Amino acid sequence: MIQVCLNGPRGMGDSAAVPLSPGAMAESAAGAVAAGAAEVRVHPRTPCGDDTLSPRVLAAVLTAMRDVVGVPVGVATGAWAEPDPGRRVERVRSWTVLPDRASVDWHEPGAEEVAAALLERGVGVEAHVRSGTDGARRFLASPLAPRVSRVVAAVADRDPVTAPASARALLAELGGAPGVPVLLHGRDGGAWPVLRLAVRLGLAARTGLEDTALLPDGRPARSNARLVAAALEERDAIRRQIRWASGFPGRDSGRR
Repeated sequence: MIQVCLNGPRGMGDSAAVPLSPGAMAESAAGAVAAGAAEVRVHPRTPCGDDTLSPRVLAAVLTAMRDVVGVPVGVATGAWAEPDPGRRVERVRSWTVLPDRASVDWHEPGAEEVAAALLERGVGVEAHVRSGTDGARRFLASPLAPRVSRVVAAVADRDPVTAPASARALLAELGGAPGVPVLLHGRDGGAWPVLRLAVRLGLAARTGLEDTALLPDGRPARSNARLVAAALEERDAIRRQIRWASGFPGRDSGRR
């Protein structure tokens, strides 16, 4: 499964392809889903470009996107959009249009309360656990852990050489997760190496302008759709390699 993350904290200075308005997000989502994305994640933005949990903005974004895509749509609920944990919970309870899923950064103050508010409203929770934080420890100790829809293992290491090892270390930390599916992803220089590792491990993966503005060959990505297409090309190439490697000994021994 490939999830597309349309924008994240990025703006026009990062890439002209980053969608910021509800209409642009909907158009970008439609292209990404047509390219093969199975889910969409988005950061709703104010007209000034700031992340927000405003019910009015969220409703506009979700309505525009659901007019053009039929896959699950998720949003972020990080402290960057609303620093005060209590206010974040109030925002969730004030939403008039609900996302299918919402991510909760488990290392942030108030994560349990935000997750509980989402679950009360019937919104699926993605437990966002970032490497280099105490998120994994806090998540594994949480009574809400068995109720989340998915763990998103986020690798903060952006070095393409070391990011896969950092990813494996994070997955080892999460080894005690109570039977919850895992999505593994990296950022910037680590985005493509970690995506390849996720495919090899049989985990869900993600791509999109939130994670990287570059294609695997280093060229700028013109759209989220192009990143999704590239991710599926990487996935299919790895699967062919795995099938070839597993089948080769049998063919070789048959020749003997």
